[in-house]
Amino acid sequence: MTKTLTFAMMHFAVAFTVAYVMTGSVVVGGAVALVEPAINTVVFFFHEKIWARVEVARAARAEPWGQLSL
Repeated sequence: MTKTLTFAMMHFAVAFTVAYVMTGSVVVGGAVALVEPAINTVVFFFHEKIWARVEVARAARAEPWGQLSL
């Protein structure tokens, strides 16, 4: 969860800066910085959970080293 929160803070800062530089508007920059990263952070959290499950499934399918299949 800490990784997700630090990612969110970084993303908010980047989104605000990019939107502000592009529009010159603090309001638009603030709106973009709140909406887009909030959605992206939630998606990122679930993306990480899904990939963790994929890695567990791959490990479960792998045969241990040194074991021969007959």
